[in-house]
Order: sequence, then structure tokens, then C-alpha cells
Amino acid sequence: MGLGLLARLRRRPEPELEPGEVPRSVAIIMDGNSRWAVDQGVTVAEGHRAGTRALRRTVEAAIDLGIESLTVYAFSTENWLRPPAEVDALMEIFGETIERELPDLAEQGVRTRFLGRRDRVSQELRERMEDLEAETAHRDRLNLWIAFDYGGRAELADAARRIVEAGLQPDEIDEGVVERFLYAPELPDPDLLIRTSGETRISNFLLWQLAYSELVFTDRRWPEFGDDDLKAAVVEYGARQRRFGAR
Repeated sequence: MGLGLLARLRRRPEPELEPGEVPRSVAIIMDGNSRWAVDQGVTVAEGHRAGTRALRRTVEAAIDLGIESLTVYAFSTENWLRPPAEVDALMEIFGETIERELPDLAEQGVRTRFLGRRDRVSQELRERMEDLEAETAHRDRLNLWIAFDYGGRAELADAARRIVEAGLQPDEIDEGVVERFLYAPELPDPDLLIRTSGETRISNFLLWQLAYSELVFTDRRWPEFGDDDLKAAVVEYGARQRRFGAR
């Protein structure tokens, strides 16, 4: 018996997903582009470009699984501290992604929106973001949220500032009010957060929204991430019992 056949015979059957087990909203910290690039002997920019291809695969896999909302961490407020050459490359690649990858996803029913600050990017890039949001506003198969120049602490600080500017009194403020002043009040809280590349922290991502999310960490680096990895995370999610603080 060949080794390949033996391996297939020993492989445990994949568990089937029931509709109720699929998370409605998923968030992903796309980590590991640079480390993947080093391992492959290519430039960091090539690692980030490989990451954009992984994003497309993952969005298409999310559609196939019936996920309704996908939020990805593309560029954090802290990423500005990276070497200027890498930041410039990231801005260029982000523009390329808007021009080349995201319109094709729109043809598959993907609505794209951006989450975070926009005042620190070029006017050209800001206009590309706005145009894509307008062009995909009627798509409803999957909502893709791209967190760009985003930080969870900055979002909460900005929300507090806007609450004060609105003149609300302390006794008028509750969780519902805070949510209305977040960057995207309509963004659903993620049922599931996935982080790639073996790190086990949330890195200032969606601090308010992740309060009761299930967390799955994988050693797979983001450029390697594919539909099987997303399905495995969803299967793990489906095996958990969510209590939201109750017994």
C-alpha cells in the first residue's frame, strides 16, 4: 500500500458544518507577511503582496461558507512606526489592492468599507477608498470591513471625544450610546476572531467589539492561509459553547 493512500485512509473525516454553526461575523488579524517573506527569501513588499492574494482567497471562502461579515486588520495606527520604505510600499500595495482585487470581489457580491482614520493618507488614496465604498454600496452577499489606520484605543478615545462634543450628560451615557459613537456603529460584533502566524494577542484590534468573541489562533502565516484554514477555524468555533458570561 502506498504512503499516500495510507495517509488518506488514516485521515479523520472532515466534520460537516451545520448552518447554525457558521459564525455570522468573523474578524481576522492578518499576521506573518514579513516572516513569510524572510523564509521565502523575497522582499517584505512581496510578502505583503502575497498577503493580498490570501485576502482574496479568504473572502471567497467566507462567501462559500455563508459568512455575512468579514473584518480584516490591514494597517494599524502603530504600523506608521515601521521603516518609511515599508510604509510607502504598504500604501502602494493598498492602492493596488483597491484597484485590482477588490473590484473583482465586488462582482461576487462583496461590499467593501473601510474602518479607521483617513486623514493621514494621500488624497488620491482616500478618494479611491471613497469611490470603492460608493461603487459597492448595493452589494449584499458579504460585507468586507478593512481596518486601515485603525487602533482600538484610538477608536474609544475618539468616541469619548465625540460624546463630549455632542453635549451628552453623564447619566445619558450607556453602552448603546458608546456604540453609536464608534467608527462604524453598524459593524456587527465578531462571533469569531482568527489570528495567524502563531501570535496569541489581539494587538489593539476591535477592543470594544471583541468583548465576547471566540478566539482562534493558528501558526499558519497569512500568505499561506487558505479556505481549508478558514473552514478549520469555523469548525473549531462550532464546537464551542458560547455563554456570554452566563453559566
